[in-house]
Amino acid sequence: MNTLAQTTSTILDIRQRQVPPALMDRMKTRFSDQFSTALAIREHHGRDESSFAAPPPAAVLFAESTQDVIDVVRMASEFSVPLIPFGVGTSLEGHVLAVQGGICIDVSRMNRVLAINAEDLTVTVEPGVTRKQLNDAVKSTGLFFPIDPGADATLGGMSATRASGTNAVRYGTMRENVLALKVVSASGDVLSTGTRARKSSAGYDLTRLMVGSEGTLGIITEVTVRLYPLPEAISAAICSFPSIEAAVRSTIQIIQLGIPIARVELIDANTVRMVNAHAKLSLREEPLLLMEFHGSPTGVKEQAELVQEIASEHRSNAFEWATTPEERTRLWTARHNAYFSAVQSRPGCRAISTDTCVPISRLADCLLESVAEADASGIPYFLVGHVGDGNFHFGYLIDPAIPEERASAEELNHSLVARALRLGGTCTGEHGVGIHKMDFLVTEAGTPAMEMMRTIKRALDPKNIMNPGKVFTL
Repeated sequence: MNTLAQTTSTILDIRQRQVPPALMDRMKTRFSDQFSTALAIREHHGRDESSFAAPPPAAVLFAESTQDVIDVVRMASEFSVPLIPFGVGTSLEGHVLAVQGGICIDVSRMNRVLAINAEDLTVTVEPGVTRKQLNDAVKSTGLFFPIDPGADATLGGMSATRASGTNAVRYGTMRENVLALKVVSASGDVLSTGTRARKSSAGYDLTRLMVGSEGTLGIITEVTVRLYPLPEAISAAICSFPSIEAAVRSTIQIIQLGIPIARVELIDANTVRMVNAHAKLSLREEPLLLMEFHGSPTGVKEQAELVQEIASEHRSNAFEWATTPEERTRLWTARHNAYFSAVQSRPGCRAISTDTCVPISRLADCLLESVAEADASGIPYFLVGHVGDGNFHFGYLIDPAIPEERASAEELNHSLVARALRLGGTCTGEHGVGIHKMDFLVTEAGTPAMEMMRTIKRALDPKNIMNPGKVFTL
C-alpha cells in the first residue's frame, strides 16, 4: 500500500464512540457553565493547524483545576468515553482531532504560574500557560525559558509533543528542559513524576515517558521546567548565500567547530519571496541563514566574527547585523511568520508540512535531494529549518479541492521521510506523530519497539480513553 493510501486509511479510521446521555447529564451537573455542547465551540476544538478533518468532539470541558481533570477522567472511564486534551490548538499533525469521538478537555483556563524558584532556575506552571506568558512572568528575575516552537503554544502541549524550535541547537528540547510533571492517569489517579532536582537515578524515568506521549497516557496538569539566565549580550545576523548547499555547508562547519551559536535558521529563496510580500520587507531573495548569538559582549563578538569568516568561505552575501531588540524582533518576526506568509501566497491553500531531522553530517545530502524532488513536482512549497540540529520543514501548498495535489504532496513527504531514515534520521524532529506520521513511526521504530509501546499503552490506559487513535493503533 502506498503512503497516500496508508495515510488516508489512518485519517479516515473514524470510529466514533457514543457519549451516553447519562454521562452528559452528570458532566453538566458537575461542571455547569464549564461544560459546552455548542456546535461552534465543538468545531473550534475539533481542528488544529493540520490539513486533516474529523467530526468535532461531542462536548468541551473547560478545566480549571487538577480536580476538574480528575473528575472528568473518572466519569469518562466509567463509560469508556475518549478524552482529548486541548491547549491552544497549534499542533500540526492532528493531535487534537476527535477521531474516535469523546470529550475535549480544554486546559487554557489552567494558566497560573504556580512557583518561580529563581535561585534554582526552575518554574512550575499549569498546562495552559503559554511560553510568552511564562517569559513575561519571569523576566523580572533575569531568567527566561528558551524553548520557542514559533507558535505561542502552551507548556502542557509543548511537553506532550516534546516540542523544540529555534533555540534547540543551544538549549535543547522539552525533553531536556522538563524536570517534573503532575499527570492525571486514565484511572483518575494523580501521579507526580520527577522533582526540581537537576538529576535523579530514582526508578523508571516517568517524566520522559510522559514528555512526548501526546496525551495518550495521561493528562498533564502541572509542568516544572528549567530556566536560564538572560544573556548579557545578544546579537543577530542575517546572511544570504548563492545556493542552499552553500548555506547548509556553512551551518555544518559552524556546528562541527563547536561554536556555541544560539539559533541558526535556514530560509530558502521561495520562502524569502513570500515573507517579503507578506511583511513588506526587502530581504535579498536568495537562500539565507538567520543566526543569533548569546553570551558576554566579548564572547558574542568572537562567535559572530568566526561565523562571518566561515560564511565568507562559502561565498556569502549581505551579512547584516542586528544588535538592538527592535532590529532582532524585525528579523525573527519574519521567520516566525514564514508559515502564514506561505499560506497567504496561495489563497485557499492548505500546507502539508514535513518535519524530518537527520544527523548534521547528512543534512546537505538530505536537503539537496529533497529540494530537487520538490522542484520537479511542480507543487509550490516553502522550506525553513532549524538546521543547527539537522531539523527542517517543507510546506507543500496544495489546493484541498484537488486530490491529485494532496497525493503528490504525500508522495513527496513519504520520499523525504524514507530518505531521512536511510540517512540515520527520524520522521519527526519536533511536531510529534499525531495521526499523520503513524505509519512512518512503524517503519522507524520497528515491530518490537511498537509492541512495547502498545504494551505500555494497554497497561496504563486499558480502556483506551486517552486521546485514542494517535501515535499508533491498538
